[in-house]
Amino acid sequence: MRSMRRTLAAVLAFSLLVAAPALAQKRPITHEDVWLSKRLAAPVLAPDGKWIAVQVTDPAYVDADQGSDLWLIASDGGAAPRRLTATRGGESGAAWSPDGRRLAFSARRDGDDAAQIYVIDLGGGEAQRVTNLSTGARAPQWRPDGKAVLFLSDVYPGARTDEDNKKTAADKRTRKWNARVYDSFPIRDWDRWLDDRRPSLFVQELSPGAAARDLLAGSQLVAGMSFAGQSGSGSDTIAAAWTPDGRSVIFAATANRNEAAFAETVQSLWIVPASGGEPQRMTADADSYGRPAFSADGKVLFAPVEPATNKVYNMNRLARWDWVSAPDLKVGPTQVGPTPVGFAAARTIVTGGWDRSVGAFVPSPDGRSVYILAEDQGRQKVFIVPATGGSPKELGALTSGTYSGLDVRGPAGAPVVVAGWDSAVHPPEIVRLDASGAATPLTTFNAARAQQIDWQPLQEFWFDSSRGKKIQNFIALPPNFDASKKYPLFVLMHGGPHGMWIDQFVIRWNYHLLAQPGYVVLMTNYTGSTGFGETFAQEIQFDPLEGPGNEINEAADAAIKRFAFIDGTRQVAGGASYGGHLANWMAVTTTRYKALVSHAGLFDLAQQWGTSDTIYGRERNVGGPPWEGAALWTKQNPLSRAGNLKTPMLVTVGERDYRVPMNNALQLWSALQRMKVPSRLIVFPEENHWILRGENSRFFYAEIHSWVKRWLTATVPHGSTRQIPTP
Repeated sequence: MRSMRRTLAAVLAFSLLVAAPALAQKRPITHEDVWLSKRLAAPVLAPDGKWIAVQVTDPAYVDADQGSDLWLIASDGGAAPRRLTATRGGESGAAWSPDGRRLAFSARRDGDDAAQIYVIDLGGGEAQRVTNLSTGARAPQWRPDGKAVLFLSDVYPGARTDEDNKKTAADKRTRKWNARVYDSFPIRDWDRWLDDRRPSLFVQELSPGAAARDLLAGSQLVAGMSFAGQSGSGSDTIAAAWTPDGRSVIFAATANRNEAAFAETVQSLWIVPASGGEPQRMTADADSYGRPAFSADGKVLFAPVEPATNKVYNMNRLARWDWVSAPDLKVGPTQVGPTPVGFAAARTIVTGGWDRSVGAFVPSPDGRSVYILAEDQGRQKVFIVPATGGSPKELGALTSGTYSGLDVRGPAGAPVVVAGWDSAVHPPEIVRLDASGAATPLTTFNAARAQQIDWQPLQEFWFDSSRGKKIQNFIALPPNFDASKKYPLFVLMHGGPHGMWIDQFVIRWNYHLLAQPGYVVLMTNYTGSTGFGETFAQEIQFDPLEGPGNEINEAADAAIKRFAFIDGTRQVAGGASYGGHLANWMAVTTTRYKALVSHAGLFDLAQQWGTSDTIYGRERNVGGPPWEGAALWTKQNPLSRAGNLKTPMLVTVGERDYRVPMNNALQLWSALQRMKVPSRLIVFPEENHWILRGENSRFFYAEIHSWVKRWLTATVPHGSTRQIPTP
């Protein structure tokens, strides 16, 4: 405890030392502050809880100049963080060996054609490569005895060996024709066209000369196009865990991916012997399960579960099963009984009637409780729930910023709890939480930069909407803020829709960088947002644009009334993804905004349904496929109201965006030009759903600032508070 107090005192002293000369030198935030702040992955605790491994990325505007290394941090703050690796290639997926003496990670180093698994002995010496697969290796997990690692690799259908994968890859390179051929949905994911490769689970024994073993090779489960891991952000992954005896692996995967055009894909739990074989399905219901994890004593298995319903959003609950591990445990054909192999009883729900969704979770070292990260009213907080079930209680009372990347290890009676923490006015750091929830900073990677910037914490307010709902809002203030002055209002709309504005440091739509020219930025957690209960998130179903759009306009009215420093005659609005959908809806339903910014927004519901990489949830949200004539396909479709377009619009899109394909932006642009509305189209050929390259991001922010300034200072009155009548 003394060392923790010393750490906090040292951090505070450091902050004061930085702040003292900076008091007269505070400056507005720059794009460099946003882009070049160090980015921290989730902290990973050693088994005894004494050390933390964390991946730290040093961003750069040129990809070749970007670096990423592993750092070691003393969890008691007794030693300064030290860099563990220093190579040109970045490391990811750090995992501690059971004895805490070694770290496994994935990296692509000199001589590697693809990323491989490396192991470094913390007692000294260089990291040693332990895999050598043509298809690469990622996400290592140590077997409980420390003599092997489990990892992921993407393989071709029918391949049983690495030579099979090499041959298939060579055949593809030498064939004279070039075409993509599909027999079932889906065909794309975020920014890539899907090919026939699928993720698989491998085991690499650490004995000399041992070859990696594909646990799923030759199984019926992976034989067709119906098998997949969990998709998202351009890659598939399989969430897996060793059984406590190390003889089997439990993993979450779907076996009905080919039905994605007309049904929800179901992610079930499966078990496969560590020697390989036919996996057996362990969960027979239609619910979808996430990453499994065992209690420290190996007697209980936990996993998040999303119930199967006809709703557009369902919260994750935390499920548990009592686990039995028998020496004669065999894995055979799929079992569909209520207590599948390995389970001593049917599942129970640990989080019961809790009206929040379970995010990351970690069982406590003593097995009595589970630590949970969950979204709650504009923040992500740490909660604790009894392992046998009950009502989760917040660890402490978070009032500033948000937590991420939770981990819990160490002695059973004195667990070490660490997490990432950041806020709208501080890029990420690593903190330790004590039993009361008090957070002790363990790093100062971004402290010096944060102290130089003239910014203020977000202000929060609520209002009652015309529909009787309590709606949460944040506002970000500009630099050199003076409450006696008047500032334009920038209404910023979040994507999702099942997400929420959080008090956090954001790169792609940084609140304070948008406010930097002298604007008040308003962020509203409208109906459909998460963190406010399941019903609140579900109520966007059959009301995809109008209800949330009205709440955002009402939020702007409430902010103008509440804060005298907001100039209600000068309003602009913008957003990306679902926020872009809303920007396009605003364009055809109101003229209150002097300018709009739409990134990756849909303009035609039917076109978005037919060209996106996900479609079934979209028709369920509207009430059926387009040809069945549900009224919403027209009533809440921006294209059907294109004749109302009047507000100047900046339209931006990534050419490689397959979630909201570029044709939406082109159709909106055509309509704006047809209606002779001042507009500007920017297409980023190398970007996907997000703008991820540094110079492109700098240009993007500059274009937003230029566009907004142009129309806020225009003499032609393009804005009013008049609503366009509903047809």
